[in-house]
Amino acid sequence: MLLFDRLFRVLIKSGPLTVIDAAGRARLYGTASADVTPVTIRFTDSSTPRRIARNPAKGAGEAYMDGRLLVETGDIRDLVDLIGYNTRWNASNPTRIKLWRPQRIAATLDTWNWQRRSKRNVAHHYDLSGALYDLFLDSDRQYSCAYFDSPAETLDQAQDDKKAHIAAKLMLKPGQRILDIGCGWGGMALYLNRVADVDVLGITLSEEQLKIARERAVSTGVADRVKFELIDYRNLTGTFDRIVSVGMFEHVGPPHYRTFFEKCRSLLTPEGVMLLHTIGRADGPGATDPWLAKYIFPGGYVPALSQMMPAIEKSYLWLTDLEALRLHYAYTLEHWYERVAAARQQIVELYDERFFRMWQFYLAGAISAFRHDGHLVFQLQLTRQRDAVPIVRDYIAIDEQRLRDAVSSKNSRPISL
Repeated sequence: MLLFDRLFRVLIKSGPLTVIDAAGRARLYGTASADVTPVTIRFTDSSTPRRIARNPAKGAGEAYMDGRLLVETGDIRDLVDLIGYNTRWNASNPTRIKLWRPQRIAATLDTWNWQRRSKRNVAHHYDLSGALYDLFLDSDRQYSCAYFDSPAETLDQAQDDKKAHIAAKLMLKPGQRILDIGCGWGGMALYLNRVADVDVLGITLSEEQLKIARERAVSTGVADRVKFELIDYRNLTGTFDRIVSVGMFEHVGPPHYRTFFEKCRSLLTPEGVMLLHTIGRADGPGATDPWLAKYIFPGGYVPALSQMMPAIEKSYLWLTDLEALRLHYAYTLEHWYERVAAARQQIVELYDERFFRMWQFYLAGAISAFRHDGHLVFQLQLTRQRDAVPIVRDYIAIDEQRLRDAVSSKNSRPISL
């Protein structure tokens, strides 16, 4: 416990966090605070504290998965929130430390996502059982940040509003050809076709997502206008009036940013518009923590705007609109966490108890990242021409409300999984 004790004496100021070692001895870290929920944890062996001290994210994640770290008061979300608050990205936080700096070299190497490696990385996460995603996502299976008018809004409503928000920024017109890079299970592509009478090509590297997306297009009678292909964006040819990409850029990797944006420019018509929706960092370039890279998103990396802009500039793209969504993903993830917790038995039956704890830890960590760390979501509108969109952004709110009204009307036909 020596290394662990030294680290946590420095790290935890707000708590309290009670830690019971394998011999039954209790240690208290931090003082009572209205900002966090008190938590008590127990280690079942003597090696776990040392592993956590040497590699906090990986050590704690694996210990929780394996049952060597037990949360006795509160739950894993409370524990991760407590630690996240104490290491929050804030100029007034005196205990902010760089826990993962030693892993930065390894993390950089992990973001070289060549085509074969990209497909393998995507399969690791997105080719899991569809039944898992049905248990915690909304009815349209949107696996990205929703858009909340208020924290009290339902997940399904917020996801519908996210699609309207994005569609409004695309300035869609009937008959246009749209490209959806990283189309997921097809929800965005089907939505755009339904509300704007456009033709959509969705591309993915996930065979499970491709299968379901195609089935949905057939079941809604639009397979002739909404098509899905298993293809890497780097191999795509042709031109499109609009490009949308939601939650895919996190899998590109910094070494490939210029390739990505240059390819998107070549795929856009001269007057075309692109909307990129991606998780980002407010705190500058960083590294994917080793636990997340190993178990959840191999090859994944959350970009800082300072890393994206040089590639955009060199690709001769205009940044015509930029929006920062700060707490929206925290609200989204909290819905997902609650649904996962409620579906514990079903998830254990699908996989096992270790998988359930892994998924819990993943979502708890993500909530903390958006609550306390520098994570947020960027929406970037990009064009080839400076006058491709209006010079004021009023049109976004006007068209967004029109789309919301259209979707909520009794004449809108449902899109089912």
